[in-house]
Amino acid sequence: MNEHDETNALVLSEKPLPISQIKWQTGQIQTLMKEVLQNGHHYGTIPGCPKPTLLKPGAEILAQMFHLSTDSEITDLSREGVIRYQVKVKLTSRQTGKFIGTGIGECSSDEDKYAWKKSTSDGEWEATAEANRRIKWGRYGDNVTQTRQIRTNPSDSANTILKMAKKRALVDAVLTATCASDIFTQDIEDMDDVGHDAAKAQPKPAPPPQEMRSKQNPDKPITEGQRKRLYAIAKSNGCSDDIFKKIIVEQGYQASKDILVKDYDKIVSLFEMKNEGGEDQALPFES
Repeated sequence: MNEHDETNALVLSEKPLPISQIKWQTGQIQTLMKEVLQNGHHYGTIPGCPKPTLLKPGAEILAQMFHLSTDSEITDLSREGVIRYQVKVKLTSRQTGKFIGTGIGECSSDEDKYAWKKSTSDGEWEATAEANRRIKWGRYGDNVTQTRQIRTNPSDSANTILKMAKKRALVDAVLTATCASDIFTQDIEDMDDVGHDAAKAQPKPAPPPQEMRSKQNPDKPITEGQRKRLYAIAKSNGCSDDIFKKIIVEQGYQASKDILVKDYDKIVSLFEMKNEGGEDQALPFES
């Protein structure tokens, strides 16, 4: 029997797993998430996403909890000018030695975030050949942004690309083998940028460029994008629902949608300085 035809379950059997075992396994993962896993280190959350994304440290703890050993098989698919790796992670039971499941992950220097980087200065931009530079268009709230980017040297990112492929494969394998996909997602597991490991710290939303804020009418309410950023900052600094409302009310507003542009930076700074250090609590989108 091919290993891919075997059931991806922690206990292999010719008969279906009993409901009690499935409930136990799911309960163990939920308890682990509540009592051990830390937001921003073992998993990450993004406002608006229904499920947290499992990060490499969290996948390693899940593998440890269920006594799973990992074995990586690396395939180099690189070609001239492009670094590309495919990694297959095989999971086996440390207790029985039986095959449990596999995960596949790939990463390439052709991916946008590895192929391009922000130009650090006017001099660097001008010194770069026109074919190796571009203007990256984006949007922040109601504003259109432009970022000057230049091509990277693929060889400089080779190790990062290999590590990302291994991480994707590990997370894929653990999610499948432990049936944790109902709790976590992998869709945004590599939300970190080149040279930054999302497992080290939960990134805080970047502030809107100063030139964007200066174009807004200071006596007008903030945009929807700015409201979302405000909630994200509050959550990343551990503010509870009550603290969030308290700070808004103290600044003379009944709801975040009423905040005026002229007071926005001040309120943002209040949330950035506020850190209760307690339990993470979901903040309501509407206040």
